[in-house]
Amino acid sequence: MLSEILHGLMSRYQERVPDVAAVIDAMIGEGMIAQASDIENDHIAFRTMGVPHLGVQSLEKIFLHYGYTKREHYYFAGKKLDAWWYAPPEPQYPRIFISELRVNDLSETAQRIIHSYTDAITSDPVDALNLDDSQAVDTFLHSGLWRTPTLADFKALAAESEYAAWVIYNRYYLNHFTVSVHNLPTGYNTVAGFNEFLEKHGFVLNDSGGKIKASPDGNLLQSATVARMIEAEFAGGETYQIAGSYVEFAERRVLPEFASLPASEIRREHRREGFEAGNADKIFESTYSTQTKKSS
Repeated sequence: MLSEILHGLMSRYQERVPDVAAVIDAMIGEGMIAQASDIENDHIAFRTMGVPHLGVQSLEKIFLHYGYTKREHYYFAGKKLDAWWYAPPEPQYPRIFISELRVNDLSETAQRIIHSYTDAITSDPVDALNLDDSQAVDTFLHSGLWRTPTLADFKALAAESEYAAWVIYNRYYLNHFTVSVHNLPTGYNTVAGFNEFLEKHGFVLNDSGGKIKASPDGNLLQSATVARMIEAEFAGGETYQIAGSYVEFAERRVLPEFASLPASEIRREHRREGFEAGNADKIFESTYSTQTKKSS
């Protein structure tokens, strides 16, 4: 059932994010994979609103039910976000990263706009789900939780928090998936090498903090495409170009204590685990106007 839910998320995400198919096609064209299923998905990520009945405490119930384990907390002061990551029940499944906007830290105007949508939800919608029904869960993850926002409200939120604006329109829509590059063939198995491949094929990379975001220990390196702009329809039929989703790339290096292991014996548990707040802080900006204007 977990596989069915993840497949549903990925299939809709791929339909909506052209870079996904484009990256996969380029990888196949270069001969580094034979098919999309050869890609190891490092993690997927969701964005949520920190309001009653929603946010992390609601969405995480789905994945905890399917055997995920809640791990470290991360705080992003500048972006007014909290986040946690979740370890999968089996290594073939992706990690999950869920972030949440600290709505109470926003201006009164922004809070009022957000609550004008979310206050219609008077109980946790996940509590009403049959979590053993994978189809019901899949449908929920692709359904609107509140009414379609107006363009005026979207723009007002974007002026203060582009994260808030993205979520008010996209709800729980999958924000990104992540290609694990370290198990790819030599030449592509580092973020540096993979970035060269991406740029050769015309992909625009998030350069906030540098195109490669590196943890202080040097063992987690990440990069991401810049989200493409999509035509969004707002309440009343108004349309406007907004940031969609993007693709991320991760290199988890072998930990020093396992450095002597033959390459054929290296497994996920031998590599750097978890996430890095400094990296994630810059990756968030793949949907921010400072980055998306580079691909428009």
